[in-house]
Amino acid sequence: MKSIQEMNIEEMNNKAESIRKTLIETVSKNGGHLSSNLGIVELTLCLHKVFDFSKDRLLFDVGHQSYVHKLLTGRDKDFHTLRKRGGIGPFSDPKESDTDPFISGHAGTALSAGAGIAMGSPEKKVVVVVGDASISNGHSLEALNNIGGNKLKNLIIILNDNEMSIGKNVGSLSRFFGKFMVSEKYMNFRDDVKGIIKKIKIANGVSNTLERMESSVKNFFLPLSMLESLGFKFFGVLDGHNMEELLSTLNKIKNMEGPIFIHIKTQKGKGYSYAEEDKEKFHGISPFNMETGTTASSMKTYSSIFGEKIVKLAEEDKDIFAICSGMVKGTGLGEFFKRFPERAIDTGIAEGYAVTFAGGLATQGKKPYVAIYSTFLQRGYSQLIHDISLQKLPVRFIVDRAGIVGEDGKTHNGLYDLSVFLTIPNYTVMAPATSKELVEMLEFSKEFQEGPLVIRIPREIEYNIAEENRFRLGKWNEIRKGKENLFIATGSMVKEILSIEDRLKSKGIEGTIVNASTLKPLDEEYLLDCVNKYENIFVLEEAYEKNSFGSSIMEFYNKRNISKIIKKISIENGAIPHGKRDGLLEEFGLRGENLIGRIEEKIDARKE
Repeated sequence: MKSIQEMNIEEMNNKAESIRKTLIETVSKNGGHLSSNLGIVELTLCLHKVFDFSKDRLLFDVGHQSYVHKLLTGRDKDFHTLRKRGGIGPFSDPKESDTDPFISGHAGTALSAGAGIAMGSPEKKVVVVVGDASISNGHSLEALNNIGGNKLKNLIIILNDNEMSIGKNVGSLSRFFGKFMVSEKYMNFRDDVKGIIKKIKIANGVSNTLERMESSVKNFFLPLSMLESLGFKFFGVLDGHNMEELLSTLNKIKNMEGPIFIHIKTQKGKGYSYAEEDKEKFHGISPFNMETGTTASSMKTYSSIFGEKIVKLAEEDKDIFAICSGMVKGTGLGEFFKRFPERAIDTGIAEGYAVTFAGGLATQGKKPYVAIYSTFLQRGYSQLIHDISLQKLPVRFIVDRAGIVGEDGKTHNGLYDLSVFLTIPNYTVMAPATSKELVEMLEFSKEFQEGPLVIRIPREIEYNIAEENRFRLGKWNEIRKGKENLFIATGSMVKEILSIEDRLKSKGIEGTIVNASTLKPLDEEYLLDCVNKYENIFVLEEAYEKNSFGSSIMEFYNKRNISKIIKKISIENGAIPHGKRDGLLEEFGLRGENLIGRIEEKIDARKE
């Protein structure tokens, strides 16, 4: 089989079609990010033809658009295992391949990392492919500012513009100028003009005319003006699906001194009609029918339940605003954005801005609800402290995908949000055990003004308990009454402990099961009342064990000089790999037989 370097244009186009077929077949079975990868096939092929990435470096921002790169770097035989436990990962990862120089699950990292790699290895060409949403991230803009100033001659940045045009002049005229601007004649002419203006003191009139001429050309191509002022050489806008155009440009700039910035236009979902028509749906999608593009119907998720309820609340209260950072449908806010566009704000990949913006709204008597995935809210850590906590502003945070998320793996699991919110002052933290309780918490949150409030929801489908007590802030509910053992469970772990209740009893282990729906403040009255009633107290939570809910209960007893061992059942390893959520919960001891095993082990250790 010919290598990419040996292929002609016709063979490369055939290869592109073969890759698209593989992408569609694999993602239809395993789920994953389809649209962006279908759009980047030609560019990735051309990059691999022009550069040698066994020596040079290639980074993607975000790494979900690296599927084609994976197929071209020895992972094609195992590509059918994409996103499966032990299989090919969902993002770039150096542990998976030497051709992945940096982990890339979150947006905004590749430019900064690429700059560091370029400075550390000046003999290598470093190519960074950035999506149009990622480049608006604050981290990316900081990197652009510093890259130009550091004059990294071996760095090439490619903007993959597949959603909204940054340069509006995309058409036959811009293609003409794009080709003209990468020609040797233009480059020599531009350098000559700059040299003349800089070195020769000629008549003011001529000098001013030359400067105005250069300024006019730059202003016609606004990105050129902006990026060259930052120290970049700008090329584009190029057709990201035209291999001849891409190869011509890449070959010309390959040995040119940088930093270089290339703007290409691609079609998200190219080659698969359903993905072309619904780019957002196929951006990240669960397994689907290739022939119809439809996904299997399922029960409501906690995200969708939140979405339905917030619409109802907003109908009653015009002060309610909904804010998200690029995940409108994922957080359940699709209908809210349709119904109340004047109160719906998508900040894009700018979580820190979203947090502070919500704080500003709160100072004006509005009721902002910020819905962000747990893993992404990490990027607003400083704002959560400085802008919200210190001012005790009543911002309501819906922390979506809290806990183990599944196939997106270690960069996307929501394991740290509890450690964050339990340690920052002034936050009220809640975790519904059921769908009904989530709705009750949302109803309660509407009039809550005592400070910031957090509702933590898992990536799960709806679940309810018969004859469930109504939610009360700071009060826990006993679901089962028993002896010897007390199981204090929060959020998703209520369902897990109830599901093994009968099996525990068959092993002679029984006890009281408590739904601790409020994690902060603690139900202090209950903790003091129960401390001497049970031989063992277990705290179950789907979160990282450090600075956890269980830790806060331990601290509560320690401060009161109460000697009681708290048996924490949580996630001991902060880096949970990719795989199906159900399987990972059991593998890491939060479900089924392995959860039973952990409980037995802790009881046996007590007896010894």
